[in-house]
Amino acid sequence: MSYLSLSNGERIYYEDTGKGEQTVIMMHGWTSTHEVFAPCVPEISKVARCITYDHRGHGNSKEANRDHVTMDTLASDLDELIRGLGLSDVTLLGWSMGAGVAMNYMSIYGCDALRRVVLCDMTPKQMNDDDWHLGLYQGKYTKQDMERDAGKSFYALYKAFAIAAIPKLAKVPGFLLRRPLKKQLSKCDEKTLRTLSVSMKEKDFRRSVEQITVPFFYFYAVPGSLFSPKLAEWYRIHVHTPFKAVAFENSTHMLISDHPDKFAREVIRIIEE
Repeated sequence: MSYLSLSNGERIYYEDTGKGEQTVIMMHGWTSTHEVFAPCVPEISKVARCITYDHRGHGNSKEANRDHVTMDTLASDLDELIRGLGLSDVTLLGWSMGAGVAMNYMSIYGCDALRRVVLCDMTPKQMNDDDWHLGLYQGKYTKQDMERDAGKSFYALYKAFAIAAIPKLAKVPGFLLRRPLKKQLSKCDEKTLRTLSVSMKEKDFRRSVEQITVPFFYFYAVPGSLFSPKLAEWYRIHVHTPFKAVAFENSTHMLISDHPDKFAREVIRIIEE
């Protein structure tokens, strides 16, 4: 168990395993923790150094919540992690919000410390409008929805998100679903989750994607849940470096836990190319 001290004095939890010549930083999603990668790290760490960590307000970094935490904050934390551990030539892998952190990091700090980037099931712009239909909830979430959400309880918002990410949860009676969802939320700081939810929805990384200078890989779910599989084609058109999309068939947004063996194999394949 290790903690990185940040410039503001707070600490974020990270795990560092494997001794390969290459380094992979793996970033989890909103309301998740580093543990989402647990089924995959043992295999990947056989060929690479694997660093997983908990974002502020999540998991073992739950208490790192003093600041008003935004996506820019998480990008700064990633920069501090890379510099603090003396890393270079990094494979940056982000799933869900973690992919948003990766895009935010590259938009601010560039790609000098990176060897390649792997984004997993995430859109460059969550908010849908007349000109963009590849955002949150497969193109259905708009500014009006966000304004309505502001008046809802946080549990109601999280429940809707969880069901959208894992559609089979819609069949679970509410009184049975409440306990596991509350348990997951208990691992996180609600204030931080709220500020990050808003911050993610305000970001638009479409132009930033076009400025990425390292090879780009996109893992996506088919038929998908939170996001449309059509995003793979959008990235193919707008990424101007070597690009590859990898489909995870019969998968929800939880493609890592849906197909952990395939996920590990694909990451290893990328590292060994």
